[in-house]
Amino acid sequence: MPALSPATPVLREAAGCPDLFPADTLFGVSVQNRLTPSPGKELLPMIRKTPRAVVLLMLVALDFGTAHARDAAPEPKAPSTASVDTGVLEGAPYRVDIPADWNGELVALLHGFEPIGTPRATPKPPGDEAPLFLAAGYAVAQSSYASQGWAVDDALRDNERLRAWFVRRHGKPGRAYLVGFSMGGYVALASLERYGAHYDGALSLCGANVPGTRVFDDVLTSLVAFDYFFPHAAGLPQGGIADPAGPELGQTDVMRAVDAALKTNEDAARLLAEHAQVSRGRLAGAIGVHYLVLHQMIARAKGMPVDNRATAYAGFGDDAAFNRGVRRYAGDPQAMLYLAKATSLSGEIRKPLVLQYNRDDFLIPARYQPVYPAMVLSAHGRAPLVLPPAGEGHCGFAPEQIMQAFRTLTRMDRGGPSSH
Repeated sequence: MPALSPATPVLREAAGCPDLFPADTLFGVSVQNRLTPSPGKELLPMIRKTPRAVVLLMLVALDFGTAHARDAAPEPKAPSTASVDTGVLEGAPYRVDIPADWNGELVALLHGFEPIGTPRATPKPPGDEAPLFLAAGYAVAQSSYASQGWAVDDALRDNERLRAWFVRRHGKPGRAYLVGFSMGGYVALASLERYGAHYDGALSLCGANVPGTRVFDDVLTSLVAFDYFFPHAAGLPQGGIADPAGPELGQTDVMRAVDAALKTNEDAARLLAEHAQVSRGRLAGAIGVHYLVLHQMIARAKGMPVDNRATAYAGFGDDAAFNRGVRRYAGDPQAMLYLAKATSLSGEIRKPLVLQYNRDDFLIPARYQPVYPAMVLSAHGRAPLVLPPAGEGHCGFAPEQIMQAFRTLTRMDRGGPSSH
């Protein structure tokens, strides 16, 4: 499912509820997760924000003609001292770091889901992952995207705009790589599909590497299943947490109420956890994130982006009773069209791609892992390399694991062995 990011915060604990958020994270943050309070709101998770934190972009025609022409810029020169550029491009805060010993190559870091309303520091801070690549001699470019939420369409455009700006300002890098976490992993795949001519490869870590329509179908399933087994749970909307017309609740409040409800029927809780492919201990956290992501996508798409009226559910015990009693929602046609266009994937890649997941990731279920390789195979693209899972929880990678995966990518690009 969606994802957070390391360099930004990821949820390790939620406002006094460490039991809901095992020490490794929420939407895509790995190493040091932290909670960032929003003014007047409770703490919201950053899904591997800076890079770490599913959806392709709307087919918006961007005029990159002049930027492409400038890609033939002179070869870059390493600065005598480290340099930092920060600013805003078309509404998207950005940061570019170039080390004094620059090797002439570029890493575009793509962060994960950032809840709407999360405060942003100015200028944009470097984040947790950038220093890893800077220490290895790479320049690092990071966009915060022009909007928050499941903003994959903005992310795709803003990252490409930043790459073109980098070329104009610093020269064309000898090699350029995409590295994305969680939702940013999806953006890395989409960028490789659409703008592959400008990149030499991509690394998706803890990525939501499936079309967004599948992600949001699963998100809705998670919520309506909870509503079915735990109707009228204390502290939650009477119409259920999936109801798009329900009152807006804070994510922390939802997770606490969900956690309390789950404890009243452990058999149903275990059934939900098994269906969602998460451990029982992480179930409340997963459902809370699903609530946040769906309702923020409803706001972004200006309507219900999924429709379950014809869905035949299975795996919930008495499936006949479940399908009779589960709540059904009609999707808004324009919202569904937006989601389908903005979050599509084709599998048409021609450059090296490395995918790596985590163990016990409660946001990216194991059933997602074979999806994109199968899409690439169907599209006759270049088969991605899927590394063995590493780290625990969503985007719970140690720094050395991130760099091992990246070195695997660069070896593939240079024609060397892909083993890491």
